[in-house]
Amino acid sequence: MYGTENIAMDRKIITITGKRQVTIPLKFYERLNFGKEVECFLTEDAIVLRPLSYSDDSFSVEILKDLIAQGLQGEELLIAFEERRQNIKKAVSLLVDEAGKTV
Repeated sequence: MYGTENIAMDRKIITITGKRQVTIPLKFYERLNFGKEVECFLTEDAIVLRPLSYSDDSFSVEILKDLIAQGLQGEELLIAFEERRQNIKKAVSLLVDEAGKTV
């Protein structure tokens, strides 16, 4: 997903502090609309940071397709959608926590 097929549109060399902290360049921060928390994961040769909203948004369409295929509509659809969306948020949070323990 983030290998050679994903060519960098912009590049900047940044410094890592003694406390292992980095500053995300403003241009990158604004372009990706980062909030206070980001998703961080390790690939074979890179650390990837991305806004959490990507995780949430990427599942929303799939959740809706599934619920509509089940015949849900109206208030029932809204309630089921929010339940599933919250379950995915919890699952992603658990995965991130578990990944942090293995590093």
